[in-house]
Amino acid sequence: QVQLVESGGGVVQAGGSLRLSCAASGRTTSTSAMGWFRQAPGNEREFVATISWDSALTYYADFVKGRFTISRDNAKNAVYLQMNSLTPEDTGVYYCTTGLNTGIVRTRPNSWGQGTQVTVSS
Repeated sequence: QVQLVESGGGVVQAGGSLRLSCAASGRTTSTSAMGWFRQAPGNEREFVATISWDSALTYYADFVKGRFTISRDNAKNAVYLQMNSLTPEDTGVYYCTTGLNTGIVRTRPNSWGQGTQVTVSS
């Protein structure tokens, strides 16, 4: 079992930026794909981005392409989400997850942490 702890959320104005971090512990995770989901008030949890174990493959939801960048640091067992040009529609709880590969992360993630709140004000 892998423990995931998200951090870096906060309150920002529209057009601002945030960098989310997720630290993994308990088991080695360098060979697993990782990713981010989010859940806005009144909505289902939705896929945001994923990255392969070697950072060779990345996939993004259409609504964040060109604004968000996912990256990872295997030496630190961490994955990051750089969010730029934020809008109020990006408001929600952001969750880190892991899976066997990027396809699994996009469709059936194994688990996720407690999440970190992102609030974008107008």
